[in-house]
Parts: sequence; C-alpha cells; structure tokens
Amino acid sequence: MSRPRPSGALGGTSVPRSALATRAATRRTILRGAALSGLAVGGASLLAACGGDSGGGSGSGSGTVKFGINEAEGVGAAHDRLAAIAKAYQKESGTTVELNAVDHNTFQESINTYLQGTPDDVFTWFAGFRMSQFAENGLITDLSDIWPIDGLNDSFKQASTAADGKQYFVPISYYPWAVFYRKSVFEKNGWEAPTTNDDFMALMDDMQGKGITPFAFGDKDGWPAMGTFDILNMRLNGFDFHMSLMAGDEAWDGDEVKLVFDTWRKLLPYHQADPLGRTWQEAATSMGKGDCGMYLLGTFVVDALGENGEDLDFFTFPELDSSIGSDALDAPIDGFCVAAAGKNQEGGKAMAKWLGSAAAADAGNNAADAPFIAANEGASTSTYSDLQKKSAEVVGAAANIAQFMDRDTNADFASTVMIPSIQEFLKNPDDIDGVTSSIQEQAASIFG
Repeated sequence: MSRPRPSGALGGTSVPRSALATRAATRRTILRGAALSGLAVGGASLLAACGGDSGGGSGSGSGTVKFGINEAEGVGAAHDRLAAIAKAYQKESGTTVELNAVDHNTFQESINTYLQGTPDDVFTWFAGFRMSQFAENGLITDLSDIWPIDGLNDSFKQASTAADGKQYFVPISYYPWAVFYRKSVFEKNGWEAPTTNDDFMALMDDMQGKGITPFAFGDKDGWPAMGTFDILNMRLNGFDFHMSLMAGDEAWDGDEVKLVFDTWRKLLPYHQADPLGRTWQEAATSMGKGDCGMYLLGTFVVDALGENGEDLDFFTFPELDSSIGSDALDAPIDGFCVAAAGKNQEGGKAMAKWLGSAAAADAGNNAADAPFIAANEGASTSTYSDLQKKSAEVVGAAANIAQFMDRDTNADFASTVMIPSIQEFLKNPDDIDGVTSSIQEQAASIFG
C-alpha cells in the first residue's frame, strides 16, 4: 500500500493567501467530535493517458462513471477498500463503474496533467490547500449542491470548502500520524510509551544500548520526512505558527525554523542512516523485524507489517515546550473530487455524494483491513481494530489538527522546494543556515 497523500510536482498558480488564512482558522475544529470482482477496470498506466468518453448517462441506474484511484491493484488493503466501495456503488445504483487504479506516486506526480486532459469523472484526493488550489484553477467541480451530506458534520463540510465558500470535496476517512511501535518488542524489553521528553530520550538511549535503532526512517519518495518537520514545528513553535509558516506568512530562515532543524539534527543519530535510499515500506519492515524500535508515520504503516500489524500500537510525540504542549498533530482527511473535465458530470456528482455516505464507509471497512476512521458518523465501528478505536480517540482529543505539510501549503512549494530542501538537510544536517536561507529565498518567489 502507498500512503494516501499527495507528492510530486504539481503545476498551477497559488491560491491567494486569504484562502490559507481561512483554512487555518477552521483547522482547529476539523475532526473534533468525529468519532471486486464485477468492475470494469481501466488499464491505463499513466493518468495522463486515461479518461475519454464516459458514455454519458445520469449516474443513477444508467451510464458509466469513471473512477480514478491512487492505489495500484495487488499492493495492499487501500486498493481493495476502494475497489469494494466502487463495486458497492455499482450494485446499488445500477451505474457501471470503470475503475482506473494507478500506483500512488504516478497518480500524484501526474495529477495536474491528468485534470487538464481527459480525466476520470471521480477521483481520490485530499482535504486541504491542494484541494483549494484545484478549485481556484477550475480543475474540479463545485459540489455545493450535493451538500449537506447526511452523517458528515460541519467540521467535515469546512474541510471540503475552498476559498470561495463552496464545497469541492467529499470526505470518507481520516487517520493520525504518530509514533508507532510493536507491543511485543516493548514488553520484551520492559519499555513503556513515553509521556515526557525525558522519558522519550531515555527510551531511545536504552534502545541503542540494546543494539536496536530507535527510529525506522525512509525518505526515498521525498514526503515521509515532512511528517517529522510538522510535528517538531508544532511542538516547538505551536500550531498557529506552523499554519502561518505553511501559508508563507513566516520566515523560513528565522530562529523558529532553525530551532526545528537543529532539534531534528540532534535526533538524527537515533534514526536509521541513509534514509534517502529507503522507502517507507522498507523502513516499516525494519521495525517489523525488530531492528528498529519505533516509526513516526501514519496508521497506514500497518499495511506494510503483514502478520506483525496486529502487534502495533502508538503514542503521540511528546511535549517539547511546556508553554506549547502536545495537543496538535497531523490527521489528514481523504476523500473524493469530481474532475471539471470529466465527461459524466451528473453521474460523477451522484457517485461523489454516495461516497460520503455511511454505506460507502461500511463497504470499504468490511472489505479490507484498512486502518482508517470513517468520516461519516453513521458508519459502523463493529469491525474497528483496537488501533482504529485508539486513532479515533486520539484525533478526537486533539485541540489542533493539521493536514500534513504537502496538503497544507502551496503545491509547487511543497514539491519543488521542501522535498529537495529536507533531503539536502538529511544529507548535510550541519548546514542549517544554508538550507533555511535557500528555502526562504524560494518561498519569497512563490508566496510573494
């Protein structure tokens, strides 16, 4: 399974800064209280090559809806979950659903070209700034007329709203980023999840003393290390500063950001070496084998652990500054958009509304052991694992929720500036001034 998040280069102009301000103002409320066969499968290997005539139709009992998903077949529960959801909609509506399953990185790297060409009618995407950018650029369809959606509360509606006040997105699930570990490994070594930074440092020292690398770490794809920056920035400088930084309203070469990188530099000896040569799946395997004790990632990490997935638990990153606390975290929201250039707009909107239903969430949860939490309040929790139940509790208790760096900031900035900058830092962590100066210079040209 590939992590359900955006990466890679995306074109397009930036959304006005006011859009980011609006999004940051509502972020605190998001998620609070929120507790295969038979399909026609598209064979396109590149998003830019898929699409075409959808065959018209109403999307309810007739016609064809093309459904683009960012998970290739045979790579994990995420694909199986989305395929089951598509199959359930096809059965219920009588609409033919053509599934175009593309590997995650190709989907993300080709998304802008895809949307400007002949895209599928409905496609998997994410809440946050990148959804708003697509709306600003006219690449996705206004879905305001299908809202409200029964079972999706106002917080999720806010997460689906772009700068113009209209809804362009339908949520289906969310998940937290946290520090994951194998329960059996901790029990064997007498370790407990740390609640303070002193406990955290002592735990890592003990792991090293026993020949275990404290943190699995892989950043070959460019995006995983963004999660470490996010949590350190929120712990050291606070949620408000973090969101302002993502909006381009704070200096990347200021003392606050330098503190983040310096703190990270001091933590790197506790991480696997040479992360740029390792995918997140390979890093997860290291934790599964017991070579590494912990891993900072999203709950999708469970899909890479195989039989060890049931042995997984997590804790939130501990407090680093008592004046700031530890009540903020990344908890991305996944869902769907309708492509403005899709051929079957009516059918696409009808499917999008159903995708936000409890029935859609249940179809996915019943088909695959995907570790996500349903956005719809009416969805069944009877199949939830302990990990899912804990995820819902942790996110529900958080005071401040971010979406993840590459969803909370300008697409060009995330992909063309932050990915190479963080990777440069990981190669040469002592040149903090050089890295932050370079980021600030490029940020000034992008944000203005």
